[in-house]
Amino acid sequence: MHSCKELLERMIGFNTVNGIHAGKPYSERELALYLEKVAAGWGLRTRRSPVSGDHFNLFVICEGAPGADWLLFDSHLDTVGLDGMTVDPLVAKCEDGRLFGRGVCDTKGSGAAMLWALRQYAQAPSRELNVGLLFSIDEESDMTGAEAFTRLELPELASKTLGIIVGEPTLMRPVVAHGGMIRGRIVTSGLAAHSSDPNRGKSAISLMAKVVNAFESSYLPTVTARHPLAGKAAASINVIQGGTQVNVIPDRCEILFDRRVMPGEVMDDILPEIEKVLDSVRATQPDARITLESIFNLEPMNPEGRDSFTRFVTGALEQENLDASLTGAPWTTNACHYSRLIPAIILGPGDIAQAHTTDEWLALFQLELATRLYLRLMLQPALKIATRALITMKTKSKCQKATNDDRGRWVR
Repeated sequence: MHSCKELLERMIGFNTVNGIHAGKPYSERELALYLEKVAAGWGLRTRRSPVSGDHFNLFVICEGAPGADWLLFDSHLDTVGLDGMTVDPLVAKCEDGRLFGRGVCDTKGSGAAMLWALRQYAQAPSRELNVGLLFSIDEESDMTGAEAFTRLELPELASKTLGIIVGEPTLMRPVVAHGGMIRGRIVTSGLAAHSSDPNRGKSAISLMAKVVNAFESSYLPTVTARHPLAGKAAASINVIQGGTQVNVIPDRCEILFDRRVMPGEVMDDILPEIEKVLDSVRATQPDARITLESIFNLEPMNPEGRDSFTRFVTGALEQENLDASLTGAPWTTNACHYSRLIPAIILGPGDIAQAHTTDEWLALFQLELATRLYLRLMLQPALKIATRALITMKTKSKCQKATNDDRGRWVR
């Protein structure tokens, strides 16, 4: 394999559509096994980090020195579905400086760049960090890969870890804050009856219509929280199911809603606020049966408390003449799990506008930038020491020339 681009092209060839959506449990396995073999062939150490059952994340490691600090990277292996794509999703095509294929932007591009940089780091004459790259599973659904690593392995590493870079398409700008989410279910219950005599039943769909109206007219206007980096909170009803057949009054209907939570909002306050809206419906329907439950929660990622790691990352960006200004995003990533224990920054090649699209693509110059930047982060402590030595030598007498031995100490 001669380039990071070639590695990425091979990764695109694996169908890793998230198993929940594809109906194929652990669709990432074949790619994980392939990367395990590739990494081992480059002399990197690999470990199968447990998730559940026989599912695993792939953890690739290059150790610098005993007792050294850790720098972690994460890139998820799964993708969204292939339906409706206008390019061949599993055969990489290069055209006009862009590489096309499912997952090339979200996030196989970051994963390829991280692994290629780790390969180069392993060949460096001086390594002062232990670097770990987690190829995680199930990010596009329940984030079970990130959750398991945070729960089972990260606590042991946390005190020795500078932070983690989470690969997502950010155009190589550092995202330090993003939204969280609450996904919930509301169920209305009625009484089934033959449709020839509707008065003998109670329609759960009719009751749900009142719930939807109250949700959109009374609750949505209250969702106004904003964060200067992550954006505005949001809520929407996106799935509705009810009824069994056309001649039966439905006795059950459910909706699924999505509530995007901004840093600074209190997660525990949100469901009670929605419950108050449901109470207003119950008040007009004394015998109404309406239930609310949370089915998936993720805390937002708050930028506070990670200043030193932020400086570590922005310093490397500035050395590469890249935009180091901090930004945020309304969407969620694996970082919401990791940031509970260690500093996390989302940083990767590509534009989020290309993620999940029918012609998903990644600009090759972004891939090159990512590879250089990730390697610089891995080498950064050594670069700092080299810079200090260089400054020291330049402050010597201007008339004194550095010896060959001196130059050898700071030119790496």
